[in-house]
Amino acid sequence: MKVTEAFLGEHGVFYAQFDYLESDLPKATLLDWVKVQAQLLGAALKTHAQLEEELLFIPLDPHLGQMGPLNVMRMEHNEIEGTLEILPHASDLETARGQLLNMMQVARQHFAKEEQVLYPMAEKALSYQELSELGQMWAERRSVAINI
Repeated sequence: MKVTEAFLGEHGVFYAQFDYLESDLPKATLLDWVKVQAQLLGAALKTHAQLEEELLFIPLDPHLGQMGPLNVMRMEHNEIEGTLEILPHASDLETARGQLLNMMQVARQHFAKEEQVLYPMAEKALSYQELSELGQMWAERRSVAINI
């Protein structure tokens, strides 16, 4: 499995989480519930971003350079993580809800850029073997058994 396919699969899981939260957040009545949901989502997003940076961005740096699309992707990772770091300090339900909804919108837009621009660039810049080896590294890091 290519690393780009692995990350696309992770995006699919995030979309399901976003859909659930976007439908349930308006009904939320407890600030702590919103904060817990943000922490759960944040833990997964953080590891996703770290793996993307290590297993895709770094190998792409020599091909694309750190400016351009990779710079934008890194800035967006930082924006998402920054929101998730301040959200636990929200003092009221509406603020927390708004921050979480905004972060998910930023993440959706970020994922779209990766899916439509960055991953196709990676497919052109890196060989099938490189992408597959990076996919194996992803599987090891995620403790997923895959057969190549």
